[in-house]
Amino acid sequence: MNKIGYRILVVEDYPANQVVMERFLEPYGRVDLAANGPDAVAMFKEAFGSQDRYDLICLDIMLPRMDGHEVLNKIRATEKEQGLAAVERVKIIMTSALGDSRNIMAAFRGECESYLQKPIRRERLEAELKELGFILENDENSL
Repeated sequence: MNKIGYRILVVEDYPANQVVMERFLEPYGRVDLAANGPDAVAMFKEAFGSQDRYDLICLDIMLPRMDGHEVLNKIRATEKEQGLAAVERVKIIMTSALGDSRNIMAAFRGECESYLQKPIRRERLEAELKELGFILENDENSL
């Protein structure tokens, strides 16, 4: 995946957290924002039907109208319906103030790639992006 210009979706209902995540991620591509679960699913599906799919989704759990676990399940169901192999799927980092084992395990059962507990630290996000192959160890655009 080592390219600049990823398409990224940040799903976060709190405006201050949207700003922080957008600033952390904008060096790596185009960042779109969704403030609730239904909007996130709609944006994912619209992009999925185009040639400009999302490469990364940072997904909060506590969202209005549809929580992050449900959003995650809908995204993975859409990908499975289309026959995508695991390596072709969007990478999803769950972000949440919730650090309990029930939520963490539910996120990984839903097939997210990573789980970051808030507050999100730049260094921790950078480490996850490196782990997922979005940035190289010596990337001059590192967060």
